[in-house]
Amino acid sequence: MFDLIGDIHGYAAELEALLDKLGYEKRAGVWQHPERRVIFLGDFVDRGPQQVETVNIARAMVEGGHALAVLGNHEFNAVAWATPDPQHPGEYLRPHTAKNRQQHQVFLDQVGEGSPQHRAMIEWFKTLPVYLELDDLRVVHACWHPASLAAIAPYLDERAALLPEAWETTSRKGSVAYESIETLVKGLEIPLPEGMCFHDKDGTPRSNVRIRWWRSDSRAYRDLAMVPESQRAELPQQEVAADTLPEQDGRKPIFIGHYWLTGDPAPLSEQVVCLDYSVAGSGGGKLCAYRFEAGEPLTVDRFVWVT
Repeated sequence: MFDLIGDIHGYAAELEALLDKLGYEKRAGVWQHPERRVIFLGDFVDRGPQQVETVNIARAMVEGGHALAVLGNHEFNAVAWATPDPQHPGEYLRPHTAKNRQQHQVFLDQVGEGSPQHRAMIEWFKTLPVYLELDDLRVVHACWHPASLAAIAPYLDERAALLPEAWETTSRKGSVAYESIETLVKGLEIPLPEGMCFHDKDGTPRSNVRIRWWRSDSRAYRDLAMVPESQRAELPQQEVAADTLPEQDGRKPIFIGHYWLTGDPAPLSEQVVCLDYSVAGSGGGKLCAYRFEAGEPLTVDRFVWVT
């Protein structure tokens, strides 16, 4: 069976401590278990002190058959940052703005921007599938969204990794491919009712809001929105359109990362588990795993973590 591990963000020491706690052993330089495999939920890089080591651990496990992994938004951004824009010579698919560089600079410093090691990691990131549809579970970095999965299908290879030519299309704002990959690896964002906005933590007005797509107990903007609690009252109690939330068929549990949760790990719903418990958070967090057993309900006692 599988042990699913959430966003690591360059905290290799915590990753090794978690693998040890889960009963994995390092043999011939590769962490492995006699009966179980890991599924990594993406976001190996950015922020932490051991990003190269983190990628090396995960890659060795995947290539040795001891793990699977999906693409996180930070790996997507890393590829786009390093990929020249064929339509704009001298530019890149992810613009090299001061803001984008600041978000990515720690990784670039640790890996050596443009080095053979950097290029090798980018090539490996390109092989990561956008999602996994396995016999007993589903895995995606941020949002299991059937409409986006259908829309992105023509841009994926047989392993559900982006085709070489798809990186440009998925990086172009306004395209169906761009909107689909944004939803799958960054989350579902919807427009507020016309004329309405809220102010983010920086005071910037926002007319779109990211939502808790897994909730089934409410369809009100105010309840679904992922915003600081201090901003929630700015949002309407009006319900979102009936077709806004992705329909979940309930057939398989869904595992995601991405959302920087805090507190005691627990399932988000009867079908959805998030494993990002903010190991890279400024106040400290958890690197979290879930010990999955097919056919069993999602329960609190299956979570394992280190701090």
